[in-house]
Parts: sequence; structure tokens; C-alpha cells
Amino acid sequence: MPSVIFMLFIGTDKMFCFRNKKVWYIAFAIFLLLAGVGAVCISIVCQKPNTSPNTLYIYIDADDDEDSVAVKLGQPFGWDVLTMGGYNVLTGRYAIQPGEKILPVYQRLRRGQQEPVRLAVPSVRTMRQLGIFLGKNLMMDSTEVIRQFTDSTFCASYGYTLHTLPALFIPNTYEIYWNTSLPNFMKRMLREHEAFWNAERQRRADSLSLTRIEVSTLASIIDEETANNAEKPMVAGMYLNRLRIGMPLQADPTVKFALGNFGARRIYHSFLEVESPYNTYKHKGLPPGPIRIPSIMGIDAVLHGVHHGYLYMCAKEDFSGTHNFARTYAQHLANARRYTRALNARKIK
Repeated sequence: MPSVIFMLFIGTDKMFCFRNKKVWYIAFAIFLLLAGVGAVCISIVCQKPNTSPNTLYIYIDADDDEDSVAVKLGQPFGWDVLTMGGYNVLTGRYAIQPGEKILPVYQRLRRGQQEPVRLAVPSVRTMRQLGIFLGKNLMMDSTEVIRQFTDSTFCASYGYTLHTLPALFIPNTYEIYWNTSLPNFMKRMLREHEAFWNAERQRRADSLSLTRIEVSTLASIIDEETANNAEKPMVAGMYLNRLRIGMPLQADPTVKFALGNFGARRIYHSFLEVESPYNTYKHKGLPPGPIRIPSIMGIDAVLHGVHHGYLYMCAKEDFSGTHNFARTYAQHLANARRYTRALNARKIK
């Protein structure tokens, strides 16, 4: 009987040792698995898609998917793991700071937390140029933007016509999201327009008996006449004098606009015969709309035009970009002859 008990004890001990080893093997395997998962997690958390000293920006558009986003990020390690549960691609412009790890980057992408762009709306001559600019700087199709800008129904929906639409835009720098749609962009421009036309500017326009669009139209002519901001109020004063007495503006830039010949250095008599509502040699008063998106300096030059008696001006013969002003036509002709001689001397046609 004791021998049987001894044998049972020995057998139980061996069984216990066997089971104990098995538990240890399982525990060790679990440890290795967790260590591996931990290593992967640490690698993901520590992965840095931007090792440069500067902030990087990636642009995600409507054609992107998980794979193309990964390519734009530089195929960071762990991207597949992070997106394993699915990743809803959200368009936008996203910033990656120097040394920033992939996990917070992924979280921003997943939430659509993008960085705005600083968009400097330019003072351009045509709506086509503005459409091209928007296509290059925002997630917009420039062809579609141009098509809308040349659609009378589209313009009317914002309170403008094909002729007056340039008066809506105030050239300035705005923070705006890269994936902003054209309708939202237009709504933003309307808000900025209203903010720009504050009570003081509106009061000055009213005192001149000009609407906002008329102020912008005259400002656009002044911007084309001179790039010298200090001279713009003088030029504005001359055109305001002409408007007051009903004298044709006879503004050369309006003829260039009518012809589409913006680079002309001379205005020949044949140019003045072009049949266009923008030809201010043939038609009194202001043209039907701005000949470019007017600058803020141009608009304020109209609102603060210098009071003087000048009715004429001609580019100076020194090609400084400024003008000789005259009260009489005879004085103007003398100024014009000097400028013509200077053009001839330089063989400018």
C-alpha cells in the first residue's frame, strides 16, 4: 500500500511539472506576441513622416484614396495598420510639423483638421485670369470657374452682371480652406466686400454721387493709368472733374480693354474707332464695369480724389510712370508732343 501511494505521488509530481512547463511556454509565447505588437505600436507612434526642419503640406483632393495619401506621406511605416479599420479620405491641405509623428498626423487627416491657405486675391484684368489663379491655388477646376464667371445667371445670383462682376472682389490676403467650393468662395467674397465698404467709404461714395460699382470702375481705370500710388488721387481728381462737367473720359486704358491690347504703348486714331461700350472716346461717362479688379489703393484714390482744376493728363516724357497735368487743351497738346518725341527717340511703336 505505501508503494502505491509513493507511485501516485511521483506521478502527480511529474504531471504538475509537465503542466507547469506548458503554462510557462504559453506565457512566454504571449509575452513575445505582446512585445511584438508593442514594438510595432511604438514604431508607428514614433514614425516621423517629416524629418525636414520645415513644415510640410500635403494636398488631398477628390481623386485621392488610402494608397495615394500614403504615397503623398512618403509611405510611412504603420500606415496600413492605422488604416486597417477603414479610412474615409477627406480633402484638404494638411500640415506636418518638423519631427511630428505619424499618429497625430493620421488623426488630423481622419478628422479633416486642415490648415487654411493665405490666398492673395490679385488685381487682374480679366475674370479668365482670376479663374486660372483660383484653379492654381485652390481645389477648383479653372475651366469650370471661368465658365461660371462668364455665365450671366451665375453673376446675377450674386447681384452682379458680366460687366460688373470684377467690382465684387477686393484684392487682399484671406485665410481660406484649400478645398473651398466656388459657391462658398463667392459667399466669402461677398462678406469681405461688405466689410470693406464700411460707413466711411460709403459716405464718401455718396458724396461723389457714385455707386460702389461706379467707384470701382473708375478705380480700375486709374490703376491702369498709373502704378504710382501717390499719383492716383491726382488722376482720380482729373477724371472726377470730367464726370462733373459731362466731358468724355477719353481714357486710353478703356480703349486697350475694348481691343484686348493691354500692352499698347501708343494709342493710334484707328484704335479710337473701335465700337465698344468700353470706348470712352465714343461714349460719355463711365464704361459698363471695371476694366480690371480694382486695387484698394485705386478705390481709396477715387474716394479721396484731389480737388484741382486739371482736365487733361499725358504720360511724362521721362517714362517715370507719372503724368503731366494740364488745365487747357493747348497745354495738353504741348505735353503730348513732348511724350511723342520721347517715344520716337526710343523707337517705340
